[in-house]
Amino acid sequence: MKITLVGSKWFGSAVLAILREEGVTVQRVVVPAEDDRLADAARSAGIDVYVAAGAKVIPAAAIPAECDLIVAAHSHARVSSEALARARLGGIGYHPSLLPRHRGIAAIEWTIKEHDPIAGGSIYHLADRMDAGAIAAQEWCFVKKGETARELWERALAPIGLKLMRQVIRDAKERGSLPAMPQDDQFATLAPQIEESASAH
Repeated sequence: MKITLVGSKWFGSAVLAILREEGVTVQRVVVPAEDDRLADAARSAGIDVYVAAGAKVIPAAAIPAECDLIVAAHSHARVSSEALARARLGGIGYHPSLLPRHRGIAAIEWTIKEHDPIAGGSIYHLADRMDAGAIAAQEWCFVKKGETARELWERALAPIGLKLMRQVIRDAKERGSLPAMPQDDQFATLAPQIEESASAH
């Protein structure tokens, strides 16, 4: 199975490690900057690096031929429909909420702000609308009283993301397809950036 990883920072490099452990071929990583942690990890593993500096949308040219799946891991650039069309199985990403709740860049902050007693993570199919694609896997966790967004991310949501990503990649490799449960839009809420706080992930 040939995968293109679009991502950045710690989470991107942690997903790269999982992909390598699972024995898939990582054809290329697509990163927002030359000096990103994921770019460094890829170069040290001899993997091709494509720098999409300042890109809000990942172009088709970033996806190599014969790609089976695009995996997004902490990518703030949207993967274009033309790029998705180059991958046999399309693309998946991890979102740190129980989609369709808290679609948007500040999902964890909104989980805290709304005093949600339960949070969770979703592996979802990349689609034209942000965080709106079908769900491939999902898992929930309790939110501790007084927990910050960063604490929730580090304690529960990042580990859930890595666990679900491993599970979905393993399934895709074995079955050649991905589960897809459509989201119910009537339960969708938006989680736009909260100005006074930096994103936790």
